[in-house]
Amino acid sequence: MNVDIRPARLNDLEALTRLDTVAAHDERRAVQIKGWIEDRFCHVLETDGDIAAYGVLHHHFFDCGFIEMLMVGEKFRRRRLGLRLVDHFQSICERPKLFTSTNRSNGAMQLLLKEAGFRESGHIENLDAGDPEQVFFWPCER
Repeated sequence: MNVDIRPARLNDLEALTRLDTVAAHDERRAVQIKGWIEDRFCHVLETDGDIAAYGVLHHHFFDCGFIEMLMVGEKFRRRRLGLRLVDHFQSICERPKLFTSTNRSNGAMQLLLKEAGFRESGHIENLDAGDPEQVFFWPCER
């Protein structure tokens, strides 16, 4: 399996929107994805020429790196592609600290982050009713 990670381009928007499970029922997500691409925060992971996943890394979370989004297409899951994308973000983070978060109910993402070396760093209540957001931290060592 050939894997390539690169910055997203505007002509990827349709493929990313199809891949994104939220975009199927929330048209605001496509607008959000377009903004991430235009701001150069969005990266895509291609496997054998198909866009299989995308992620968003920015550096405006208290002047730290923050993985805002990590989405792996349903037919590409359980192949460790999410971990490859997280590894990529760890390698390009421009700040000494990298954070991300996921819902407490998202056990798969929590396992992925722990495997990538992240550690828990608190939680945020009241974003999704009854499902706190778990925050994770990774020290970027250069």
